[in-house]
Amino acid sequence: MPPVMNPPSRVGKKHWGEVLMTASNKNQASVTLTDNQTGKAVELPVLSGTVGPDVVDIRTLYAHTGKFTFDPGYGATGSCLSGLTYIDGDKGVLLHRGYPIEQLAAQSDFLELAFVLLYGELPNTEEKAGFVNAITRHTMVHEQLSIFLRGFRRDAHPMAILCGVTGALSAFYHDSTDINDPKQRIIASHRLIAKMPTLAAMAYKYSLGQPFNYPRNDLNYAENFLHMCFSVPAEDYVIDPVIADAMDKIFILHADHEQNASTSTVRLAGSSGANPFACIAAGIASLWGPAHGGANEAVLNMLAEIGDRSRVQEYVNKARDKNDPFRLFGFGHRVYKNYDPRAQVLRKSCHEVLDKLGVSDPLLELAMELEEIALKDSYFVEKQLYPNVDFYSGIILKAMGFPTSMFTVLFAVARTVGWISQWKEMVEDPTQRIGRPRQLYTGPAQRDFVPLDKR
Repeated sequence: MPPVMNPPSRVGKKHWGEVLMTASNKNQASVTLTDNQTGKAVELPVLSGTVGPDVVDIRTLYAHTGKFTFDPGYGATGSCLSGLTYIDGDKGVLLHRGYPIEQLAAQSDFLELAFVLLYGELPNTEEKAGFVNAITRHTMVHEQLSIFLRGFRRDAHPMAILCGVTGALSAFYHDSTDINDPKQRIIASHRLIAKMPTLAAMAYKYSLGQPFNYPRNDLNYAENFLHMCFSVPAEDYVIDPVIADAMDKIFILHADHEQNASTSTVRLAGSSGANPFACIAAGIASLWGPAHGGANEAVLNMLAEIGDRSRVQEYVNKARDKNDPFRLFGFGHRVYKNYDPRAQVLRKSCHEVLDKLGVSDPLLELAMELEEIALKDSYFVEKQLYPNVDFYSGIILKAMGFPTSMFTVLFAVARTVGWISQWKEMVEDPTQRIGRPRQLYTGPAQRDFVPLDKR
């Protein structure tokens, strides 16, 4: 078995959630329910996190009142304790374990961020070398997986392949599926982070009808992924440092993003005790939805619809018109009401990649024209509809040569680090329970069954 790095002794000792839960319930919220003219007040604790808004702890609400809360989409409900990622959408802030995303993208690399998310602290020199060594030597996959993968149709969507093959990992690596064994949790975490680029590249090569490339231990994480995707046996593949750096930044900027749909899916699946490979496969399935992971692909489709630089202003005017169904993808963000801090980082990489490659592509030229208008146009500025991370990542990936069908696959490669860190945190949280959302039932009340001959 490849090397396994045990958790550093200096990290992971403090469970931040436990500290906050015992120390923060200094305030009370009063909920008054009126039933048959009789008011009943229930006192509920108010909990405080490290940063961000306080939360009302409603866990005892049903026991005291016989009533649930109703929150479709869980937009106003905290489902867990987490010390991984914090977002302030109004101020454009994204922190991983307290570290600003801008600093991580500028001064760190993807595997160092993976260490931070998994273990909570920046690694020292020895710890980082050990972690990189452990991940690098887990990148190969079981040879029979290639046979399994070849069972898919050649025209299968790469996300369908990635979802299926990831779920099958538990059948190949059953020595790391016991979630109650801390060592097996670490092995599974390392395996998933290491093997996801290999599986993603295999899905891509399979769609092209090209041979699979084995990973190389002399390359870093981003370089190795590019090698497995784009090298061919007929000639040497030279990795451009500008392209590799942009790939690394895309991975960093997509690593984790709090309790989004796919992360919540991983946690919900994991709360049942499911093995980590199954949980990550569930996250991939959720990410595949166009409302979640397909945003950068939607940007390219939108640019194709616009078609030509001469029509950009026409489509900007259509976007201004509330009665026009056309919408500009890649601008603004559901969470970030000011600006997407990840976009600030990726904008620089985007222009570096385009300058380096010198790509002559009408869609990319159109994208740059649209960006220039959006950054100056009063409509976009007033509504704070700045280009977001999906706008720039889609442009970069197209310039690199990836088809749009691979965009969400690359998202999954990056997000696997966040998913497995969230899963590990959940499994190790003593307050976590199996997920069991309630419902507001609107079907028929109880009624008697009618025999077939009397209907």
